[in-house]
Amino acid sequence: MTEIDTSVPHSARIWNYWLGGKDNYPVDEAAGDAYTAVFPGIVTIARSSRAFLGRGIRYLVQEAGVRQFLDVGTGLPTVDNTHEVAQRIAPESRIVYVDNDPLVLTHARALLTSTAEGVTAYEDLSLYEPERILDQAGKTLDLSRPTALILSGILGHVADHDLARDLVARLLAGLPSGSYLCVNDGSRGTDPDYEQAQDGYNETGAVPYFLRPVEQITAYFEGLELVDPGVVSVPLWRPDAGARPEPIGQHGGVGRKP
Repeated sequence: MTEIDTSVPHSARIWNYWLGGKDNYPVDEAAGDAYTAVFPGIVTIARSSRAFLGRGIRYLVQEAGVRQFLDVGTGLPTVDNTHEVAQRIAPESRIVYVDNDPLVLTHARALLTSTAEGVTAYEDLSLYEPERILDQAGKTLDLSRPTALILSGILGHVADHDLARDLVARLLAGLPSGSYLCVNDGSRGTDPDYEQAQDGYNETGAVPYFLRPVEQITAYFEGLELVDPGVVSVPLWRPDAGARPEPIGQHGGVGRKP
């Protein structure tokens, strides 16, 4: 088993802490609290990102009829993971999670649950090897059938935007017409306090996460048919009835491969 270093904070565990999860250590809570002291809104961003993911998956299952999901850059399991949301509506849904973080691997057994009718699998692979991801995912998913590619809060870890776009394009190239892309990532242009806090965090020597202008996030959907309302601040994407959403520095959208 991979040894987990609990002496240094870890971005996935910090995010888990902000989401209210239990898979974190005092060092992560301290780092998370230090960040929220500078920018309390990060908890709203983390939870709004997770809520967007849930609404996106519900759209894909209920309205688009998707039954297969490829979730790359899974992160630690918290509440309403992709397979839970999808299989709650369509128990026959099949999900492949992909991550290459030893901490996430250690917790993979918590993800490897499924309805009897569906399948949940986990692959230890990097975002930077899209062809291998498709090859391995094809052992669980029928990649001749529409599949939803989920990239939630992962592309900001790719420093070069052109490379990030290339990785998305190569993953989509292995999926058939009628497949979907669901992306959400930290954005610039909405919340300067968030931008300042994240830029400061990136300078600490921690694994950096780069906020991007909205047009760069929109560029991931080039060649796809954007689902209304397009790429927007995540609380504004098909909000639940009665919600009063306010824009935050996190944008996302869903697009269909023609």
